[in-house]
Amino acid sequence: MSTLQDKYSSVVSAAQSAGVSNLQVQEQDGILYVSGNASNTAAKDAVWNALGAIDSTYSASDINIDVQVAGLAAGAILTIATEDSNLNIRQEPSTEAAVVGKAAKGSSVTLVEQTSDDWWKVKTDDGQEGYAYSRYLKA
Repeated sequence: MSTLQDKYSSVVSAAQSAGVSNLQVQEQDGILYVSGNASNTAAKDAVWNALGAIDSTYSASDINIDVQVAGLAAGAILTIATEDSNLNIRQEPSTEAAVVGKAAKGSSVTLVEQTSDDWWKVKTDDGQEGYAYSRYLKA
């Protein structure tokens, strides 16, 4: 198991220096599971960035990052942080669910509820409510 620790040591140290507590990293069936608690979304981003530095081919389907971000209350304004596309807002918290709206990169949405680690319920400026992938939402 030490090879896993070596491979992801930069992720572990990035997460620790970003202030992620209760950090756990494990690999199972080709999927990397990272869990812990963070005080802000920047700490969660540090984990993603460190993973990208190890292997730029990682996609969201290869990684399950379960880092709880504390301190975001309903009504918080979140910025859409996609790389270049619009963020889909879905009817249910699933990529299989119907898209009910889109939010442009750099625009803002209002947090309704942190329903899970991956999916947050948000409301767009025009009042559309739905679920967005939390990785692309910045407080």
